Amino acid sequence: MYCLQWLLPVLLIPKPLNPALWFNHSMFMGFYLLSFLLERKPCTICALVFLAALFLICYSCWGNCFLYHCQDAALPDAAHDPAIIGT
Repeated sequence: MYCLQWLLPVLLIPKPLNPALWFNHSMFMGFYLLSFLLERKPCTICALVFLAALFLICYSCWGNCFLYHCQDAALPDAAHDPAIIGT
């Protein structure tokens, strides 16, 4: 399970508060995962464990899924702050 040490931080990186940056964040994470899978070629067990964790996080809408924003999940209070959105 050595290869999981490079995949688990992807699940822990928080989404940006600014909704305008969500697309950039998801593209960066997607390209990171694609390049990691092509370059390092993790074992099948590690890849399946990571994909299962990613599926469960995104399916449960905990709010840390980098692929999309769940419709039922509320935005953080700081997302409505004009000082953050204006930057």
